[in-house]
Amino acid sequence: MKGYFLIFAAVSLIFATSSMAAMKGMDHGSSADKGMDHGNSSDDGSFTHTAMAGDVHTEFKVMDLASMNMKDPDGKTHHVMATFTRNGEKISKVVGKMKLVSPSKKEQLADLKDFGGGIFAANFTIDEPGKWGIVCLFKDEKGTQTVKFWYPHMAM
Repeated sequence: MKGYFLIFAAVSLIFATSSMAAMKGMDHGSSADKGMDHGNSSDDGSFTHTAMAGDVHTEFKVMDLASMNMKDPDGKTHHVMATFTRNGEKISKVVGKMKLVSPSKKEQLADLKDFGGGIFAANFTIDEPGKWGIVCLFKDEKGTQTVKFWYPHMAM
């Protein structure tokens, strides 16, 4: 167990200290993304992105806290929720971090919080229009995976 945390700490440090280098290669038109991206959708003010990370199906949902009639004690504006499944079964034990990079290159980093039932999330401040880079590094009992995608935030 101690080795698990040491490995995750080292990977997290690398993840946290990396800058925009982590965001390179996120062009959805690149051939490296073909077959891995399940698509994006936008409805009722939320944004959903699904993708494969190794053998894990991931789903991310970006939601405006105000539209959910919720407030963050630190003034964050958006909730980014993630679920992870393998072979149709939700993965309930995951540790990870999520990074958002604004169009002006400002970065925010947060730990994934376990909300139970295989739902993980973090809150962020999304305060400028444009393409926001989202990177999620997560680890379960079978290994570490990374998912990268763009969130197109429009001015309110």
